[in-house]
Formats: sequence, C-alpha cells, structure tokens
Amino acid sequence: MKYSTSYLISVQYLGFRFHGWQKQKNAMSLHEMIDKTLSFVFPDIAFKTLGSSRTDSKVSANIYFFQLFINEAIELTQFVRCFNENAPLDLKVLSSKKTEAPFNIIQSSKLKEYHYYFSFGEKNHPFAASLLVGFQDHLDIEIMKKGAKLFKGIHYFHKYCTEPTKETVFKREIISCVIEENDILTANFFPKTSYVLKVRGNGFLRYQIRLMMGVLVELGKHEKPLDYIIDSLKDNNDRKFLRNIAPGSGLQLYHVEFK
Repeated sequence: MKYSTSYLISVQYLGFRFHGWQKQKNAMSLHEMIDKTLSFVFPDIAFKTLGSSRTDSKVSANIYFFQLFINEAIELTQFVRCFNENAPLDLKVLSSKKTEAPFNIIQSSKLKEYHYYFSFGEKNHPFAASLLVGFQDHLDIEIMKKGAKLFKGIHYFHKYCTEPTKETVFKREIISCVIEENDILTANFFPKTSYVLKVRGNGFLRYQIRLMMGVLVELGKHEKPLDYIIDSLKDNNDRKFLRNIAPGSGLQLYHVEFK
C-alpha cells in the first residue's frame, strides 16, 4: 500500500522491558508498542512505521527516530499530545515533522552517538539495573580509558559483530571513543562514582559496542593487554568473533544526526 504523506517522529524510551526494535513472537518490542499506541491515536486510519535502525534487547534511547507513513494530514502538536497520553510511561514522543520526498529513514545517512553507563567494585542498588551496569570486580579504569581511545579511526571490526552476512562491511570508522566519569545520568540510588563509554560513528555492526565494552572490561581486569585491541582491529585479524558481550541495559542511543 502506498501512502501520500510521511512524518519523522523522535521518541525517548527506557528499553529494559523491550526486546529491541524489531517485532518478535512472544516478546514485547519497541516497534510493536509504538504501533499499538498509534492504533489508539489513529483507530480507523491505516498507517505504517519504519525505525531508523535496530536496537538490542534492554537498550534504551535518549532519542530514536521512526518514520510514520499515513494518508492523512496530521496536526503535529495534537499528535504529540495524543500519542503521549496513550503511550506507556517508559515511552515518550519528543517531536514530529513532515518529511520531504524522497526521504527514507533507513537509507538516510546518520551520525550516531552511543553511551554505555557502568560502575565497578560493588553491587549496585537494584533500582539502577535498568540504566547502569555494575561490574563487581575491580577495574583499572585508567587503562580502560587508554584502550577506548584505540578504537578511534578507521579499523576492521570482523571480531566485533555477530551473525554477519556476505554484504556486511567490516571496515568502519569510529569518529570518537572515550571513557569519562558519568555526570549525565544521575540518581540518589546510583553509586558515588560511575563512568560512561561514549562512541560516535556513522554506523555500527550488531553488538559492536557491547563487544567493545566487553573487551574493555577484560582490559580493566588485566585479562588482556592493550596490544590485544590494536591487533584485533587490523585487516589481518584472526576473524574469530568475540564472545564477551556486555549487558544491554547499560547501552543507550544518546544522539542521532541526519546528514
């Protein structure tokens, strides 16, 4: 079915109870919840939605975009209010605007910034579990900061993905990658000190950032040397996929910029 009009919608959501964006059998996904909410907003109007990218289970978003296709003109302010009145408490529309042809949310080039929030050395308050991963082992944060900077630049990420296809492009650029003390997400039940891995790039492989974080944790435990990261990113790496995937709940899509 062809639709006459489309809109670009930005949302925020807490991903802890969602099994990623893509619709699945016997599991609640963000896509399913958005379409369910829209069915209350447009009870008698056909529509279709496309997400800007897939997300992993339990991953949250400070901002995420989807494209709404519909054959009706929408009053944008009223739409935002009506969607938020019908949406669950862990999902919120931020803005909406009409798109210009031939905009396609999947094919449009996007700059993304992901954050991974974590702490170490103690078990955190249970309330923090949906936003912050607590690694109970002691971690050498200074060597982890050095390791994070090694991901910056153009590298070969064969080892930092799962289930690639013949079309998967492994040569990718990381624009920036740093670990800093967290002053973005705060709560009185958070540990006194926490950290955030910030990664910016134009596109990421499945589980790439969580696998990068997994290697950094191993580095912080002194289980791997800095040279391991350097060698793992070379074109002649051993192509063996990494297995230590950091939990999804610490990962957040923080910023998306359409070029």
